[in-house]
Amino acid sequence: MEYTLITGACGGIGTAFSEILAARKTALYLTGRSAERLQALADRLRETYAVAVRTFVCDLRNEGGRMSLFRDAEAHGIAFSRLVYVAGVDTQMAFAKYTEEKIVWQCRANFEGAVSLMRGVLARAENAEILAVGSMSATVPMPYFALYSATKKALEHFCAALRAEYKGRAKITCVLPGSVPTREDIKENIRAHGFFGRISAVPPERVARAALKAVAHNRRKKIVGGWNRVLCFFSALAPMPLKQSVVRRMWKRTEKDYYRE
Repeated sequence: MEYTLITGACGGIGTAFSEILAARKTALYLTGRSAERLQALADRLRETYAVAVRTFVCDLRNEGGRMSLFRDAEAHGIAFSRLVYVAGVDTQMAFAKYTEEKIVWQCRANFEGAVSLMRGVLARAENAEILAVGSMSATVPMPYFALYSATKKALEHFCAALRAEYKGRAKITCVLPGSVPTREDIKENIRAHGFFGRISAVPPERVARAALKAVAHNRRKKIVGGWNRVLCFFSALAPMPLKQSVVRRMWKRTEKDYYRE
């Protein structure tokens, strides 16, 4: 039986993808780091949509955990026809405040985990759909958000290159939303960034629907939100020092650190 693999399923964007696909009667394989939250989501989806759902607790930073995920799927006769990679770490702070652990955690969750799962799905499926949730932050190297914007740019470039390699054999899309008001800290960031924060914000359901439509049409990337598309266009015309000056003033106002073992 073919399933869609969704990482970061318990977060706001992951839940939105899960709800939309469950409503379409798509069998789901949900991963995250909280067994309790995964089980609650799976139970609700089964009850509401009468759809097959399997969960697997997985720390995507860990190679052994990722391999265990595929072994579990194979043991239960599950084949993946689609990967939706939502998982990520959005630590925001001055780089001087980073520790080695914070660097490794963010790079592995945002990029290494995505690359690894893409390899695993593409090696096991024909005509698979690969959908990675990137970020508008990838369009500018962002002071105070440097590592996040860099890993999201790496994800976008990797997806574009992989799409060319797998032309005719897989659909690979990277979606670039602006701020998505899912957690309270993100909502606070949007408020702190004023007018530009508010107009660039996109609800998770809109991100998920736009992303699924884009990968179905085999788009290379999809910027979600009319203002974000306008911003991206004019940003490409502006000199880098000006763009980074604006970003620096806005992003030094807030800080968040979700590193934990």
